[in-house]
Amino acid sequence: MPDEGVVDRERRVLVIDTATSAVVTGLAVVSGDGTVAEAGSRIVADDRRHAETLTTLMRECLAETGWHGTDLDAVVVGCGPGPFTGLRVGMATAAAYGDALRIPVYGVCTLDALAGTVSRDVDARSLVVVTDARRREVYWARYVDGKRVDGPGVLAPAALAQQLADETTDLVAGVPSMLPEVGERIVDATPDVVGLAAVAAEDVLAAAVPEPLVPLYLRRPDAVELADQKKHAARKKRVAR
Repeated sequence: MPDEGVVDRERRVLVIDTATSAVVTGLAVVSGDGTVAEAGSRIVADDRRHAETLTTLMRECLAETGWHGTDLDAVVVGCGPGPFTGLRVGMATAAAYGDALRIPVYGVCTLDALAGTVSRDVDARSLVVVTDARRREVYWARYVDGKRVDGPGVLAPAALAQQLADETTDLVAGVPSMLPEVGERIVDATPDVVGLAAVAAEDVLAAAVPEPLVPLYLRRPDAVELADQKKHAARKKRVAR
């Protein structure tokens, strides 16, 4: 909830997330009491063309609502965890938009947003959210009564499934195909515009100075690892000579 001194008026927010296999963008209204409503959104499962897809979807949402960039009070962007390439597209776009309009840009944990999205529709005291980390791994975080108590982290699906088997968790939300061992306890879920905006709603209302945008990669990008492998191979060749 905002402080008593905060002006009781709604804030218009541009929302962006490219941390998962879906490109999520849209517009939200944060009311003076902290509630969040969607004004328009687009969610497209296209993790290969984040850059091209994102800008088109943003234009569509603005046209649909009749809003202009100058109508916006803030930008909220998912900071992951997520794969390097897709994640940086969304964060760079958000930063550029905020700079151009001179409005604050608030980074949020995508897993927190996903937990909020699921909790609006499902009553689960304990919740684990999961997204695809590629390389046969998943990103995960654990929530109790809506608060994150563990994570975010990255694990092999089998290792996470074993943890879940040893603990009492009401629900798992994310990618069912990656955790078939969990059975009926897992539901398919994607972060949405309301879930993302809600994480930053208090700061948006207070017009708080945002923290620097820091991507949650949780591991080094593929390009760096490939470069390191090549350097290691080159060193081995020099030594062999």
